[in-house]
Amino acid sequence: MANFQAKEWLKSAYSDLRSIHYIINDAFLTHMVAFHSQQAIEKALKAILENEENRIPKVHKLQNLISRVSIDIEFDESIIEILDELYIESRYPGDFGLLPQG
Repeated sequence: MANFQAKEWLKSAYSDLRSIHYIINDAFLTHMVAFHSQQAIEKALKAILENEENRIPKVHKLQNLISRVSIDIEFDESIIEILDELYIESRYPGDFGLLPQG
């Protein structure tokens, strides 16, 4: 059974998923879909760590978090890499461009 903090992480991840549901068809908000996608995965991974009674690291990199959980999770590594790259870019304006085509 998940502990209280793990459930709170999952509730927060669910909020990100719900946000995606409302904005996914708005081309102007593509960068926010990427951000909320990364956040939902990050928070779900932190829920697993919390439930395993591990210390929650103050990191956002999905690859780092995936390597810390004890259960075997299959991810498309290229998607994880893209989301890790887009995490900062989607939060702040800049000259980076968010995706290859902007």
